Amino acid sequence: MPTQKALVRRPGPRLTDGLVTHIERTPVDLALALEQWEGYVGALRAHGWQTTEVAPADDCPDAVFVEDAVVMFRNVALIARPGAETRRPETEAVAAAVAALGCSVNRVREPGTLDGGDVLKIGDTIYVGRGGRTNGEGVRQLRATFEPLGAQVVAVPVSRVLHLKSAVTALPDGTVIGYPPLVDAPSAFGAFLPVPEEAGAHVVLLGGGKLLMAASAPKSAELFADLGYDPVPVDISEFEKLEGCVTCLSVRLRDLYS
Repeated sequence: MPTQKALVRRPGPRLTDGLVTHIERTPVDLALALEQWEGYVGALRAHGWQTTEVAPADDCPDAVFVEDAVVMFRNVALIARPGAETRRPETEAVAAAVAALGCSVNRVREPGTLDGGDVLKIGDTIYVGRGGRTNGEGVRQLRATFEPLGAQVVAVPVSRVLHLKSAVTALPDGTVIGYPPLVDAPSAFGAFLPVPEEAGAHVVLLGGGKLLMAASAPKSAELFADLGYDPVPVDISEFEKLEGCVTCLSVRLRDLYS
């Protein structure tokens, strides 16, 4: 049976100070955010994922968005160098966590910047968004790390949202999904399916056709159900106020030792 592990990180006391770049700031309810985070982690566990909590980084408001700190390909980890300097202290505990799982650990070096949220993997193809948080040198280092392992790295532009995966993710059959007003280059992907809501562009593949997604995208959930998938909605409204989505609240490690 495949090994399905996920790294998660509990919201810290400064969550309400998290960065926002493409939306207006609105107040975040920390207690509700913690409750929603517990629901998110519970959904992962309920669908067969073993979760590991990364050590807290309480001085870093955005640390709960743990996906931005690392990119995984098979059992190789590339520790990010976030484009926002204030987020760089988040990465050390994530590096320790993936090392403890037996992963090979590499790092993005200066002057490269790379956020994990800018990386979408579909099979052996790795799409990386070059935009506000990830620069050309970060893309080069990602390519140098993973292409020798058999990956094909494809850079795509990102200008309308925070990260590539704020605009697009993919269904189990490899079809890329996105909310068209926020996608710079739909033609960059082999197959593209527009969705009717911004939050509908974000899914986590739980296995068996189940799609973890935000409760704020009911029309998209209906579309996915019509396609034969099984949406698993979770309420993450407090994280959406910080440009967060279901993908960035965990790092999924599939078939870790294969």
